[in-house]
This record gives sequence, C-alpha cells and structure tokens, in this order.
Amino acid sequence: MRGGVEVKACGPDELLPALTPVWHYFGATPTPESSERIARFIAPGRAHAARMDGEVVGGASAFSFELTVPGARLPAAGVAAVAALPTHRRRGILRSLMRAQLDDVHERGEPLAVLWASDERIYGRYGYGVASLAGEMNLPRVRASLRGPAEPVGQARLVSLEEARAAFPDIYERVAAETPGIYARSEDWWDLRVLADPPERRAGGGELVRVLVEIGGRPEGYALYRIHQSFEHGFSIGHARVLEAMGTSADATREVWRVLLGVDWVDRITASLLPIDHALFFLLEEPRRMTLRVGDGIWLRLVDVGAALGARSYRDGAQVVLDVQDDFCPWNAGRWKVDAANVGRSDEEPDVHCDVSELGSVFLGGFTFAQLAAAGRARELRARGLARADALFRTDRAPWCPEIF
Repeated sequence: MRGGVEVKACGPDELLPALTPVWHYFGATPTPESSERIARFIAPGRAHAARMDGEVVGGASAFSFELTVPGARLPAAGVAAVAALPTHRRRGILRSLMRAQLDDVHERGEPLAVLWASDERIYGRYGYGVASLAGEMNLPRVRASLRGPAEPVGQARLVSLEEARAAFPDIYERVAAETPGIYARSEDWWDLRVLADPPERRAGGGELVRVLVEIGGRPEGYALYRIHQSFEHGFSIGHARVLEAMGTSADATREVWRVLLGVDWVDRITASLLPIDHALFFLLEEPRRMTLRVGDGIWLRLVDVGAALGARSYRDGAQVVLDVQDDFCPWNAGRWKVDAANVGRSDEEPDVHCDVSELGSVFLGGFTFAQLAAAGRARELRARGLARADALFRTDRAPWCPEIF
C-alpha cells in the first residue's frame, strides 16, 4: 500500500481487471476471450493490478522472454499493458506498479526488462533507456527498383499457413540468435500472435500473405504482408503493408525484398519496425524514396547490473570502471569494472559516470557512451574513459526488435 494505492499480483482468474485500464486507451473493453488469448503468454503472478478504494485503476503485465544480447541470451521481462485510468492520474499509480513489477523481476532473477514505450517521457524515471531505433518506410512502387543486374537466387513462393508454421520459426530463430534485441518465440506465440489472421487484426486490409524463399532447397527467408487495396479513377491507390521480413543471409534478404517490392497493383510499399542498419539502404536504386522516418524502438532496463554486464560479450581492449547511478533500484548503484573477461564491483577510480537508463541505451550496442556524453547524459571522469568504454561495448550489428509486444 502506497499513497492509498494497493498493488497486488493477479492470479489466473484476475487478469481481465488488470487489462481493463490499457484496453481503455484502445477504445475497448477486454472480453473473457481476449483476456484468455493474452493469459496464454502471461505466467501467474506476472500481471499486477493497482486498486484504490477497491476499484482497479491501473495495471501492468510482463511476458517471460529470452532476449538476445551481444554474445548471449538472457531471461528478460517483456513489459506490456501498462496503464492507469485517466480519472486517476498523478496519484502515484504508475510508480507503484513499476515498483512492484521491478521488484518481482529482480526476485525472479531476470537481469533485464524491455518494453515499447507508448510515451517516451515516462520510463526514463524508472531506469529504462532507449536501446534501439526503428524505421518506418513509405516507398512508391514505381521507385522500388533494386540496384544492379543481379539475377534471382533460389525460389520464392506463397505458402499455406501449415507450410509457414513449419518453415518460418527456424528462419526467425537463426536471425534472432545473432541479432541483439530479438526475443525467442514459443509455438503459441507463432500460432496466436504472428501467424494468426482474425478479421479484427486486418485493419481494413486483406488476408495475411505468407512468402517463403528457399535457396539451394533450404528455407532461408520469409515475409508476411497484407494488401490494403483501393482504386481511384481506375488506378490503384492501395498499398502492400509489410508486417515482417527476415533473411538469414544477404542473398536471402535480397530475394525476400525482391518479392515484396515487386507486388503489383499497389501504389506504395510500406513497412515499419525496420532495423536502422537495414540492407535496403544499399539494395535500392533510390533509397531516398523510402522517406524513412526513424523513431525509438525498444527500451531496456538493467534490473541486475552485475548479472547483465557479466553475461554480455565485449571487444578486447582496456578495462573500464563505470560509476552507475540507480535511484529506483539502488542495489545496482556503484562502481563496476568491465573488461573482456570479467565484470565485478570495484573500488577503483571510475572512468565514466552514467545513470542506469543510459547504460540501458548502450547495452545492446545501439548507442555509444560518447553519444550520451555529447548530450550531457554521461560524463567522462578519466582521460579517454569514453573511448575505452565504447571500444569494449562496440557491436557489429544494430539492435532490432521486429515486433511490438
């Protein structure tokens, strides 16, 4: 109980009330059926409800994920369905929910929490830092030519739901295993979230289209898209909406996008949640025509700094001592020595000072300590401390999460 707010973990039969506040902002009320679909992915005790005077006025939930980080996979809480009713704003409800949830994550031994921020002003105060960027593309179909004369490699074909279910998860897993920011998907997640195609999820578009790319007889890429068709004066003004596209190699990625950019009878090809280092920048003859809009992607919170830093891989280089500030989870605060072989507490003079939210920004390799320092969000305490830290944390691939959860 905090400030008249009571926050409790929900049992299996109490999930629907905890979801009601976030459903309010989608203009709907959760039904037993919709609650059951989500309950398949939220373990007992992973949803919290906030009550005032016996009424549920806020809620927060978490999925149990395994998240790819540089050199490893770590247990993580996938935070979702966080909201307080508009009638009960500024009463400490969100803070109480975050307190209960992060304490629970810590007790479960999950070193990370990750989320998509509905409002990027909120989560920094609870130790989350923006960890990746995501691109949104709106490409005119007539400007969607690939660069160079390269001939098609392998074979692409439309496949049934059953074929997609058999082939797509392995392709995804091969990409996920080496891409920071992607989480492992369960069979239920594939069946009920990724490949499910109920009419209410189509947003005015057509049926889900599934494309498989095989190279040398082996599945190497796939795409999911939906056509939103409309005509005006005899011309299509519709678009093909790419929901997800994966390739396990450069050839596979090119072939997947060869199919997507070749969809006829549409005016535009659109996509969102694209990685910031996407191959399309170099595959397209006119990449400027993507009119790429870049925004924040996933936000990351180190719940156990020692465990998280200790599991991640680093580049060879000189050690660095980080002075980490964490007001919301004080067990993380203090000095941490990091090198390519060891991570631990330290009494040595620190090289860099930062808040735990800034550590979340650099953890996956999406940003650098130097970038943070340039914005006044990190501070160099010893000569070349920023350079040494960035040399250790550097990665070859930008973090990417292809799905909002």
